[in-house]
Amino acid sequence: MEFLNKIELRGVVGTTSLNRVGESQVCRFSLVTEYSYKDRDNNPVVDTTWFNVTAWEGRNMPDLRQIGKGVIVQVAGRVRTFRFTMADGAERSGWEILARRVTIVPPEDDPVQPQRYL
Repeated sequence: MEFLNKIELRGVVGTTSLNRVGESQVCRFSLVTEYSYKDRDNNPVVDTTWFNVTAWEGRNMPDLRQIGKGVIVQVAGRVRTFRFTMADGAERSGWEILARRVTIVPPEDDPVQPQRYL
């Protein structure tokens, strides 16, 4: 049996942080996605979800400096959970997407209105 941890997302970039770790660059950014549907009363509902993404420079990555606020990207990778302790001593857990591939989507290929999130 093979186990699988795989996720693919397309959305709009929010905040970004580009850092150097040793000889490599890493870009951490938030990504927003939406899922639209109608509820039982036929009212439109938009489910908005934010993800934290970590992308290391290298194969299958664009120039990480191009990943900026408002850019539409498609991300393929895996989900990683982590635990941390808050300043008040409370234990928390979180999730991040470790990107294996990031593709910048030209605006004409995806009619999303990114200014809605900015």
